[in-house]
Amino acid sequence: MSKEPTLEEQELLADTRRRATAATPRGELLAGFIVIAGFVAGTGAMFVLPSPQGWNPVAAILSVAVMWLAIRVEFETPFGFTVASQLAFVPMLFAMPLAFVPLAVSAVLGAQVLPDVLAGRVPAVRLLRCPANASFAVPPALVFAIAGVRPGAAGPLLLAAALLAQFAGDFLAATVYDALSGRIKLRHQLREGGWVYVIDAGLSVVALVAAEELHRAPYAVLAVVPLLGLLRMFANERRERLGKLLELNETYRGTALLLGDVIAADDGYTGEHSEGVVGLALAVGDALGLDPERRRNLEFGAMLHDVGKIRIPKEIINKPGKLDPHEWEIIKTHPAEGQRMLDRVGGFMLEVGAIVRAHHERWDGGGYPDGLAGEAIPLEARIITCCDSWSAMRTDRPYRRAMPFEVAAEQMIANAGSQFDPALVEVMLPVVAAAEAAQGAAAAKVAQAAEHVSGSAAEAVTASPQELSAAAAQLVVPAAAT
Repeated sequence: MSKEPTLEEQELLADTRRRATAATPRGELLAGFIVIAGFVAGTGAMFVLPSPQGWNPVAAILSVAVMWLAIRVEFETPFGFTVASQLAFVPMLFAMPLAFVPLAVSAVLGAQVLPDVLAGRVPAVRLLRCPANASFAVPPALVFAIAGVRPGAAGPLLLAAALLAQFAGDFLAATVYDALSGRIKLRHQLREGGWVYVIDAGLSVVALVAAEELHRAPYAVLAVVPLLGLLRMFANERRERLGKLLELNETYRGTALLLGDVIAADDGYTGEHSEGVVGLALAVGDALGLDPERRRNLEFGAMLHDVGKIRIPKEIINKPGKLDPHEWEIIKTHPAEGQRMLDRVGGFMLEVGAIVRAHHERWDGGGYPDGLAGEAIPLEARIITCCDSWSAMRTDRPYRRAMPFEVAAEQMIANAGSQFDPALVEVMLPVVAAAEAAQGAAAAKVAQAAEHVSGSAAEAVTASPQELSAAAAQLVVPAAAT
């Protein structure tokens, strides 16, 4: 994850924090059992194979103690966290029979989780994650066991093979887990796993230097403890910074939602109109494949595109007839007023403010307030212009009735290339056609249910309360489904 995480990474991180104390979904449990099965199979195979090395009791105990410290150094990632375990894991490979290494790692992980389980802070099922999270220890230990070479006597190629086996096994386990849980996409795993493995490789080199001294000085593993202390300080600073970032973004989002409520309370039609524009704009944005940041800006730009109308007198906003030139000039100030309001919020609302300012610009440059033309107009503002006009044509206004679908579509096509971005009109019309078709189908179901209930009115006189409730549900459920 980059120093400044993207919106997508922030959303994943926030979801990860919420899941930390939540019940484990069924998909994650299944994935955990599959990874645990691999852990058991690999560890069992090492007990069958002849062990190439025995115990170094002092080094083994100290390595386990350092592992206890290492796994408390947690660097948050969007899909969980990574720990500095390599600094203790490599010495563990040199200090005990290979089959016991994964078991020792799992035991240390379990000992860390157990107090929270006993205190009721996390569910007991989290203990099942310990052998799954320790599965990274199986592949490298298995490489040495199959080769019949103790790590202390291994050459550079075998050491590199063990490290690559660890990374490959860990990536495979994470991929299986993410695929079955349905939470993280493979591209996230590839992007985020890359920098984690680079760091682990670097820590492995440092740990190897200490591990190769264990046969002469069992206390050599303690040389990595100061480094763990430094990493712990960095990890805590990172966690605090990410927490403040998430909190700040939630504050911005909450402010935007509050402004949306203010719009709705100030003028009922404007609030309903904005809600309709949001849904349509997001559908168009999804059809265009906007990235998360631009989709967020589009959502809030659509929600708040008319926020500047709060400053416009209500007698002008609700005037049933045409506006005179002076009134029209006042109306035309609302995009700039909206931007000024959002600029005072700060954060990503600065980007949203620029979109709000431009939502009345025209493709041919004849719009306001800046006379922007073509692609000089922000894409999100061009989308909102199309959706805003469509919603206005398809809803009742104080001075006219809503236009039929066909008439509104003809107006969009006629003004493509002048008022509207022609490429966006081509994208939007199939989207609104599909939405109208879905609404029509839902309305037909409601009408059919109403006719059925109406036809049974005579029977309803003698029907029980339970039968009447069931009949009413035929009307309520299809309407709610829309």
